[in-house]
Amino acid sequence: MQLTKGYTTITDWLEAKGFKPFLFQEQTWQHIITGESGLVNAPTGCGKTFSVFLGSIIDFINRHPADYKKKAGSGLQLLWITPLRALAKDLGRAMQEVIEELDMSWEIGIRNGDTSTAERTKQKKRMPEVLIITPESLHLLLAQKGYPDIFKSLKIIAVDEWHELLGSKRGVQVELAISRIIGCRDSGISIWGISATIGNLEEAKEVLLSALKQNGVIVKATNQKQIDVESIIPDEIEKYPWAGHLGIKLAHKIIPIIQQSRTTLIFINTRGMSETWYQTLLDVCPDLAGSIALHHGSIDMELRTWIEDNLHTGNLKAVVCTASLDLGVDFRPVETVIQVGSPKGVARFLQRAGRSGHSPDAISKIYFLPTHSLELMEAAALKNAMTNGIIESRQPMLLCYDVLLQFLNTLAISDGFKPEILYEEITATYCYRELLKEEWDNILHFLTEGGLALHQYDDYKKIEAADGLFKIKSRKVAMRHRLHIGTIVSDAMMKVKFMTGGYVGVIEEYFISRLEPGDVFTLAGRNLEFVLIKEMTALVRKSAKKKSIIPSWTGGRMPLSANLGKKLRETLDQSGDKNRMSGVRELEVLAPLFELQKNLSHVPKQNELLIEKIETKDGFHVFVYPFEGRLVHEAMAAILAYRISRIRPITFSFAMNDYGFELLSDQPIPLDDTNVYALFSPQNLLNDIQRSVNSTEMARRKFRDVAVIGGLIFQGMPGEKKKARHLQSSASLLFNVFSEYDPANILLRQAYQEVLDQQMEEARLRDMLQRIQQSNIIITHPQQLTPFCFPIKVDSIREDLSSEKLEDRVKKMQQQLETGE
Repeated sequence: MQLTKGYTTITDWLEAKGFKPFLFQEQTWQHIITGESGLVNAPTGCGKTFSVFLGSIIDFINRHPADYKKKAGSGLQLLWITPLRALAKDLGRAMQEVIEELDMSWEIGIRNGDTSTAERTKQKKRMPEVLIITPESLHLLLAQKGYPDIFKSLKIIAVDEWHELLGSKRGVQVELAISRIIGCRDSGISIWGISATIGNLEEAKEVLLSALKQNGVIVKATNQKQIDVESIIPDEIEKYPWAGHLGIKLAHKIIPIIQQSRTTLIFINTRGMSETWYQTLLDVCPDLAGSIALHHGSIDMELRTWIEDNLHTGNLKAVVCTASLDLGVDFRPVETVIQVGSPKGVARFLQRAGRSGHSPDAISKIYFLPTHSLELMEAAALKNAMTNGIIESRQPMLLCYDVLLQFLNTLAISDGFKPEILYEEITATYCYRELLKEEWDNILHFLTEGGLALHQYDDYKKIEAADGLFKIKSRKVAMRHRLHIGTIVSDAMMKVKFMTGGYVGVIEEYFISRLEPGDVFTLAGRNLEFVLIKEMTALVRKSAKKKSIIPSWTGGRMPLSANLGKKLRETLDQSGDKNRMSGVRELEVLAPLFELQKNLSHVPKQNELLIEKIETKDGFHVFVYPFEGRLVHEAMAAILAYRISRIRPITFSFAMNDYGFELLSDQPIPLDDTNVYALFSPQNLLNDIQRSVNSTEMARRKFRDVAVIGGLIFQGMPGEKKKARHLQSSASLLFNVFSEYDPANILLRQAYQEVLDQQMEEARLRDMLQRIQQSNIIITHPQQLTPFCFPIKVDSIREDLSSEKLEDRVKKMQQQLETGE
């Protein structure tokens, strides 16, 4: 590292505080002062933020060695893009502290949905030296007239938590914004991504730096964080497990963990279950009242901020949370993390483990609490994957036409754009590098003339071209566009308020629409009685009733990742061998369950696919166990049903979980050794997908999101947003128009492609079928339900029964199976 003025200033300051920079931080600083770009990769809590932030300060001091302290109003130096608003406040606080201690006159500004109008006006007059911003707010900056002036002095763009943005449309927004900032600059600019570990770091760097046309560097931290994983083992292992109920029964086991730790985060996979857990922990240990909190995305922002502040100060003993606390907010007091149920992926588990022991030398302690006994197998698989450094990749998104349409409208309401120049910039990004000139011309035609299908409607002729400059001249169109910049399309949310005033949080509109006045539901840890809906607000009063409906949020069904599925199959391989099981506590306690599975049917090895054919009073069942996650299983169940129905006309009902799926019919199912490989063939897969699932209906639902992002549907003014069903009917209408009059429409194509990629996981489905062709398929005919098929069977009856009735019914089923009735 060169001993420059900037370097010595920073190292002296660190030394005075008793710190010494890590090697990866010094390497990043060196790359920054030589004007390079790249990606910093380090475990959570190892100082990734400071590697780039202090690097930008060193660079600034080197350029102004004599007067760096007095140099106020230097213009924007560092643009810091962050995916979460919650991170912004935290980062701003940490950066401000450094600036004050160095006695510099830099200003740190924050720009996101929570920024006041006064603060925005102040920023407009004089930009701070550091601006912390979300992707959506960055696009709003590009919608200001004269925006290139903002970036004139900019030296570094930092993209925090790049692994979170990559593989999402928000990541594409970042790519487009970077390409435009580079395009309106004369001199060089550095771009730095900050990322936790993912499987495709090289590709992540390539996506980020694509518009720069540079290779860049990857700086990796060598200091590996030590993670200690401990499974919470139930006192009795159920031989017939089922999902969801076991976790709550083990709540008493985590009370001592909470009491022994300074602060504990308890991660729950769904908002609905987090409400249940919060209540249960208070019921089991009333002493926690006042020192335990609930944090998820639907809770009022003020309350969330209060919780985050109290996590910082160590006033809270425990917080029950969802993915809302996944990312880098640095809560130093957190000593312990408890993961309830499968995290569905290795990367997510590591990320959550890293929330504890946040200083670089501290051990991260995470407990795994299974929600049914088979999940202990996942705990063993997770440990194995972590030991072998196997982590999921994040696949970058390609050709998101909806985001591109939105971006072109954004530029058209500020200074306008010249298509030939912009096409060069856009095709320099990773997402649009294969955008054909013909597609580009179609997009421009669509924005100026409404395309082939909508040319008779003036509403869709948003952009006007004059002297080669494409601009939106209508103030109404410009205002509407500004209100809806962004790519997060969630289900319509409704505010929940007390009749007496006072705000509780938000809840999905479809959940409220199913309630009758007098029904009691839980939100933000309170039991609330629904009274009425008034002006897009659900009015409620407190309820003393013990029984309540837990809202189910649509985000609750994440599938198992491909990596974890592969490790799970390897772990099963171990379970058949007593020697290989010894020392793996989770597998040792599951031994009786595996023994029963073996006696009744078979425990599949890594190179085997198990199919169980069982006849019960419900009918004829086929259970298949690929261990590929629920989305792949859902698609495969439909394809298998379609392929079998071509042998014999037969109807099925389906059920699935992350381990396997079930087909149930009232007549014998023609699947046996003679046709099984053909039924699981990858041939004609796309055709069979189209015929077996209602892909048109799925594309129609997906098209709603595409149309909203692309600006084809106006969502309404703030406070009077259109209802979800109105949006869906507008989208349906457009979908029908395009299907009939413009079948090659790019947005239509995109909707079908997203269904294949995201809802069907078509690439993973194909990989699975190819793997099965190389595997031994084992068909067994058990005389009763087995430990493996039992949880799938329970899932199939879950929809029809209340939770109490379901538990009674399952107990009865378990007793019958254990007594062999």
